[in-house]
Amino acid sequence: MDNNVDVELNDQTQDLINTVSQFWDGEVTVQFIGNLQSGFVRHDQAQTVQDGKKLMIQVSDLSAPDYTATHELIHVLMTLRGFPQVFFPLTTGDSKLDDQLKMMGTEIFDIVSHFVVVSEQRKHGLIDEKIEQMYFDGIYKTIKPEPKDGDDQMTLRALTLLDALVFFGDKISDHEPELKKDFPISYAAAQNLFEVITAKPTDSPFGLRRNVIKLFKAFDEQLKKWDLPQLHNTEFTTLTSVLSERQLSLSVRQIFEIFHSELKVAGTTHRAYVGFNRVDDQNSFVIEEPGKQVDSAEFFKETYDKTVKELLEELKMPYIIRE
Repeated sequence: MDNNVDVELNDQTQDLINTVSQFWDGEVTVQFIGNLQSGFVRHDQAQTVQDGKKLMIQVSDLSAPDYTATHELIHVLMTLRGFPQVFFPLTTGDSKLDDQLKMMGTEIFDIVSHFVVVSEQRKHGLIDEKIEQMYFDGIYKTIKPEPKDGDDQMTLRALTLLDALVFFGDKISDHEPELKKDFPISYAAAQNLFEVITAKPTDSPFGLRRNVIKLFKAFDEQLKKWDLPQLHNTEFTTLTSVLSERQLSLSVRQIFEIFHSELKVAGTTHRAYVGFNRVDDQNSFVIEEPGKQVDSAEFFKETYDKTVKELLEELKMPYIIRE
């Protein structure tokens, strides 16, 4: 890429690139695009681009190159090492709404993932007081203080402040007076959501999945309190299953319940069947409605009779084996 910039990365970042390379069958590179130095950090300053076997971490802001690159690299490493992912196989029929739902679903998923990402970065000395200040500055570049009459930015504020609680941990107390003053309503909401996702740790693929689903549900409850439309991520967003060997050998009907959805399979005109986990009611896979020539009662019986492993592999739906 012609507009790449040469940046010297530190040893921790180089080590992380090497670690990701061990799990990726191809080349892993970090590319710095442009010369922008905004002076703050935010998680939209890097993205992962895949081109065949090439995996490129593209960093668009050079304010804190090691922090920004490693943040993205750890997200990638989590996926490669078998943490859950989010998928969006459904469509509402309105592409603008779909994009919004995908963005919000991904944001909620990422916030819970940040328990792992930030902990790894702190462990390797990639977050210091300077980075913390840049992160704090990034909050105010993302959201403006709450106006007395309210506005349409409450959702963004709540998610931004929740992410700050994950990032700062106990150190949030240094910034709390300012945040409570500028964001009284949304900061209180973020604190409530933080309690929900810290009741049990996010320290394993199973723990991540559990807390993502808790946040999907709790966030909808918060939106409801604000009289805002709910996101329905438990239906719209497909989340990787984390199952024991025993669960994989059980029949589909023992683990999942399949419902006809009002939504269609993205890129088709076909209605979708969604497989919900019986324990947490989370969308775990999507099946395209069979053609008219297929007897639907027979189709359901056959699907329910399969083992969980058979069905997920048939659908090419990744799953994670719980340790």
